[in-house]
Amino acid sequence: MTDALLPAATHQQAIPIHATAPDGLSMLSAMLEAREAAWVAATGFTAKAGAVLLVPDSSGRIGSVFFGLGAADAGDRSPLLPGKLARDLPAGVYRLGEGFGDAGLACLAFALGAYRFTRYRADTADKPRLVVSEDVDLAGLTRIVDGVALARDLVNAGANDMGPADLAAAAAALAARRGAAFHEIVGDALLERNFPMIHAVGRAAALGREPRLIDIVAGEATAAKVTIVGKGVCFDTGGLDIKPSSSMLLMKKDMGGAANALGLAEMILAARLPVRLRVLIPAVENAISGAAFRPGDVLKSRTGLTVEIGNTDAEGRLVLADALALAAEEEPDLLIDLATLTGAARVALGPEVVPFYTRDDALAADLARHAAAVADPLWRMPLWGPYATMLDSKVADINNVSSAPFAGSITAALFVARFVPAATTWIHADIFAWNPSAKPGRPEGGEAQAIRALYAMIAERYGA
Repeated sequence: MTDALLPAATHQQAIPIHATAPDGLSMLSAMLEAREAAWVAATGFTAKAGAVLLVPDSSGRIGSVFFGLGAADAGDRSPLLPGKLARDLPAGVYRLGEGFGDAGLACLAFALGAYRFTRYRADTADKPRLVVSEDVDLAGLTRIVDGVALARDLVNAGANDMGPADLAAAAAALAARRGAAFHEIVGDALLERNFPMIHAVGRAAALGREPRLIDIVAGEATAAKVTIVGKGVCFDTGGLDIKPSSSMLLMKKDMGGAANALGLAEMILAARLPVRLRVLIPAVENAISGAAFRPGDVLKSRTGLTVEIGNTDAEGRLVLADALALAAEEEPDLLIDLATLTGAARVALGPEVVPFYTRDDALAADLARHAAAVADPLWRMPLWGPYATMLDSKVADINNVSSAPFAGSITAALFVARFVPAATTWIHADIFAWNPSAKPGRPEGGEAQAIRALYAMIAERYGA
């Protein structure tokens, strides 16, 4: 995606793009030559949000572009609206002109909108490119865009090409590229190293798709410890509580938490933030075979807590629990987990807004501030303690599903919270990792969610 952005010094001649709201259209038209202003009037351009008007010069070529921002109170006036330009403009070299406000965010939106997934089908068409002015941090934008592209590419890959071993290979490649240490614990070694729930969830998978715990470490041991845990369920059949076929169609994206964890790691490592970064990914396939774990089984977790299996389709929280327990053992300064955990989160907030949970009010406010600044929408949800009784079990310490059809995202977060010590500074994000339809800056398909906001917060907290 970063080839969509060009440094200012390399392209002196570029077509200007002028952005305007409807109430500023007349003022912007007044800056044009009479012939150009007449063209704008003749086309009926009204500066509706996302509208693109190509204005010819005297030779008949594109001389400038008008881009509609829509009215200030328009519901479709997204901060990432300039991402639409990457899809709608013809091939050529452009630059931002008047009216864009935050040029850095506009350039980021353009680059995010330029993303194409090309693993299975080539895309050789010429594309528009945007010159980034010297007052915008192109290197910083590149880090963010590369992290987003990595997450999207991993989610978009078919499950046949993105099983647990493939996810581990992607993590190993990232570690090698960024000078980090890589380690994994595979198959029955998980039992020997006390990760019983990761093993139980993944043990039914075919040979070559064994469960594993992926572990990346980078940075000085004395630096602030930032640990990211990503749910890596590479395909989720639902297990013996099998999903209907319609519910399996997007289950290749159930490793979206892991993909986003690696995308966030790419940003942090590329920026060389002075932190000791650790990334933990429990990578499994929730498959069906004679070895599959069953409803009614009682599993012992890494912490010793016993978990009754009320539903094998609530497997993500099980693998997260063992990985979070390991993460907490070294007492990180900040612990983050990212997971495509519940459909209830989508019922509550839809596909674009990510609910997050934390016990730390100041941390929640900090993350919300960064989310708004970088247009990466997050919304804090309550860790409502009284709902924990919905997870009570008569035979074990806790059940993996609620006994009531309410507050599914909250009860899932409360389950995960049982494996994170109360003193740990922790954030849990229940992401979707998918765009059901194309929006400006958000092409249809796999998506990076929460990680741009998290990166901005981490950079501010721990950056040099």
